[in-house]
Amino acid sequence: MTGSPRAVLLVFALLACGGPAAVTWSSLAEGAATPAQQAAVARGEAAWQALGKTLLGELTAAVNERGAVAAIEVCRQRAPVLATEVARQHGVRLGRTSLRTRNAANTAPAWATGAIAANEPVSARFLASDGTLGLLQPIQLAPMCVQCHGNPDELAAGVGDALHRLYPEDRATGFAAGDLRGWFWVELQGN
Repeated sequence: MTGSPRAVLLVFALLACGGPAAVTWSSLAEGAATPAQQAAVARGEAAWQALGKTLLGELTAAVNERGAVAAIEVCRQRAPVLATEVARQHGVRLGRTSLRTRNAANTAPAWATGAIAANEPVSARFLASDGTLGLLQPIQLAPMCVQCHGNPDELAAGVGDALHRLYPEDRATGFAAGDLRGWFWVELQGN
């Protein structure tokens, strides 16, 4: 940048004052939510429950009708569509994430990264300085899911080849039934 020192300071001052304020996130303790926030939390919980129920139903049908490899396509193709549909129905942003993702598109929102790094199977609520709420709900691996997320040498027939082809950077195997697989995350306005 060229110009007089005074002009440079003026530009920096204008940039600092004119930019949007940074949003900060903090944990929202149980019982600390306002009535409006409690209602928003209930709406967010309904959203992740709807996504979980719908996704599990489609996965179960795919595995029962066509085998475990078909479940990979449900997670790859249908899960993002279902998340979008459920999010629109509930007026939220919604997704799935994990410490060990299979699909790079499932990375966590920035507000959730600390809780996810702790890798504890606990629900968490967060509040942003702009009134946005963030919810995390753990996903424990169902027995059926071991066919695609279990130890690599124990995956269902064809799953290893499909994963290698579709997700060469896959980090989502090596789990046992009941393990923490990841989280549903929900973001919505809390006021």
